[in-house]
Amino acid sequence: MGHPQPPWVTVLYFARSAELVGLRSESVSVPQRITSLQLWEEIVKIHPRLAVIRDQVVFAVRQEYVLLGDQLLVLQTGDEVAIIPPISGG
Repeated sequence: MGHPQPPWVTVLYFARSAELVGLRSESVSVPQRITSLQLWEEIVKIHPRLAVIRDQVVFAVRQEYVLLGDQLLVLQTGDEVAIIPPISGG
């Protein structure tokens, strides 16, 4: 039996993040219990170019805004995690 499978979440990339990644969405396997900052670091491991927007990004997890930090997320397979950079061009 062993451990339950880690959840697969759908990461949605918007605006600048989509340009950096070259994708609009993808499925990523993540730990079920993870802080928002750790989740960001997992995604940056896959797409190192995202590091440049680190300070401006917010997540939307199940359509609720989450700032990067030590807020604990409990993720389920099928959850959507949107990466929302600042909308303005700066």
